[in-house]
Amino acid sequence: MQGRRRVLAAWGVHLYTALGLPLAWMCAQALVDGDATRFWLYSAVACAIDATDGFLARRVGVKAVLPSFNGRRLDDLVDFLHFVVLPMAAVPALGLIPEGWGMLCVLPMMASGYGFCQEEAKTDDAFVGFPSYWNIVVLYLYVLGASPEIVAAVLVVLSALVFVPIHYVYPSRTPRLFRTTSVLGWAWAAMLVALLSAPEAAWARPLAWWSLYFPVYYAGLSLVHDRDVRRRTASL
Repeated sequence: MQGRRRVLAAWGVHLYTALGLPLAWMCAQALVDGDATRFWLYSAVACAIDATDGFLARRVGVKAVLPSFNGRRLDDLVDFLHFVVLPMAAVPALGLIPEGWGMLCVLPMMASGYGFCQEEAKTDDAFVGFPSYWNIVVLYLYVLGASPEIVAAVLVVLSALVFVPIHYVYPSRTPRLFRTTSVLGWAWAAMLVALLSAPEAAWARPLAWWSLYFPVYYAGLSLVHDRDVRRRTASL
């Protein structure tokens, strides 16, 4: 009986992850309808699922219970839709760039496709190369009202950084300043939830500027972490 409950729990975790697929369709429909608020709301729900399904999977031990089902592949599929494809579809749909510049959105998709297929894209405590945080990037560009030229430059530069093997902090696993990162990260996450819930509110743009403290902190900590990783590697 205990074994049956574990199997059901494991399938339940996979179903929870798979909820990102209907949410992806809902996000796409919101873009077709030109409803930015609905798009960001569904994106927020998808991010909440992505942030919690890993914990549930480890708690249940899904790999041991269902060894024939690749939950990581399902997670990667959902992540690629929500972190790459949909944000890039949103860039022209939300008017961040002119219609004639739409092919720029192919660059992040191609770069992230390469990144997702790299066996070394993740280590135990880092992402190697710019992680595909395109949904967050596009949210900031949207809320801050970035010009088309700034949007284009950001897409090109960050796409290139996918191929630069910097070890970016894995917030839930990197030991260095773990508690500080967690506290700052949760406060930042609360700000993002507020932005996602009302991206066009009068207070959204000032809040977005204030919330940039965490991306700046994250980038600085990642450079320090990358230096430490390279030193460790060189000493072996």
